[in-house]
Amino acid sequence: MSNFAFGTYRITDQNPQHIQALIAAIESGIKLIDTSTNYMDGGAERAIAKAMRSFDDETRASVEIVSKFGYIQGITLARHKEEPFEDVVEFSKSCFHSISKTFMLDQLEQSLLRLELTKIDCYLLHNPEYYILTMLNKEKALDEVLDSMMDRIFDAFVALEEQVKNGTVGSYGISSNNFSIDHKSIDFLPYEDLITLADKAAEIVGNDTHSFTTIQLPINMLETEGLKCASWAKENGLRVLVNRPLNAQKGELMFRLADYDESHEYYHHLNELLDVCGDEQLKPLGNLIEQLDENKHKYGWIGDYDSFLYAQIIPHIQKTLEKIDEQYLETMLHYIDMFLTEYRKMVAYECSKSTRVQLKEELEGCSRPLQECALSFLKECESVDYVLIGMRKPSYVADVMALA
Repeated sequence: MSNFAFGTYRITDQNPQHIQALIAAIESGIKLIDTSTNYMDGGAERAIAKAMRSFDDETRASVEIVSKFGYIQGITLARHKEEPFEDVVEFSKSCFHSISKTFMLDQLEQSLLRLELTKIDCYLLHNPEYYILTMLNKEKALDEVLDSMMDRIFDAFVALEEQVKNGTVGSYGISSNNFSIDHKSIDFLPYEDLITLADKAAEIVGNDTHSFTTIQLPINMLETEGLKCASWAKENGLRVLVNRPLNAQKGELMFRLADYDESHEYYHHLNELLDVCGDEQLKPLGNLIEQLDENKHKYGWIGDYDSFLYAQIIPHIQKTLEKIDEQYLETMLHYIDMFLTEYRKMVAYECSKSTRVQLKEELEGCSRPLQECALSFLKECESVDYVLIGMRKPSYVADVMALA
């Protein structure tokens, strides 16, 4: 029987509600918080520190903090361009990656500062398979790539064993999306030899036993391939953390495994905004709002809308508002904000209806809210220790803990 843990992928110290959700989770009995150096460009780690200030030393010590390193994005990418890190994989223009010792030490220092700690309970390599993907794209031989991948992981394990010996890290592990794909896939990350690598790393450093304790991977109702890795981990005394319990992939499609209610305020805010867009100057904004309304049922899943919002909708709105008199700007922003809040609820509602239809066979027998079925499925998996859930609102914390 697994436990729920707090995942901080979209948590930031700039949102007071996120801080309150973290506090509520700890007060409700959450004992593990998962984060990463790149989550919200360090904002997630800062948010954890803010929340922890509300508790005494005993309570803080009872909550395990798991963080991860590997991604070079945001401010870290800007630093890399000024003074390059070692052994960096350039996966895309906005996403570089490294698990080198020097980069790990740099990120560990940054994590400790943001978390206001002197020791991180568990530090994970974050998706080291970026190296495999990048090298295969460069048409390198698979055997050569995998050998090099294992060498890189071994070097990282040695560096982490040193930090365990120094007292800045309690234990370590790997978080990998590619633990959960088919063994026959060319970018599958092999895990059977990781214990051997950890044993050798501990021996080199002079530690009596290795401190490789944890793996993290995606598993959900639709993606169950990772259960093989989870079973291997439990057989070898490792702990299993599961991410993406509600964001599931089937084929090329993504689904949000959750039911959402229809917004009762949507049409009020839609009509209100269209009324104020009657001015000729605001006609382009009115046209956009009408198009959004007509297409609210056409998103594949809620993540598609979120991406479209930041890539297309917000820039279009910003361009329109450049022509607005400043005295009317605050009022317009209020109308737009209220509309977009309710619009997202409607998109989520439409997506959840579509999910029920498209996954009719997979969801047969799920008469409860879909999120309850999805979380109960993982909670009953014997090979899963913790299910990581993003709980950005205190009300969401209450819903999740009710299942616990």
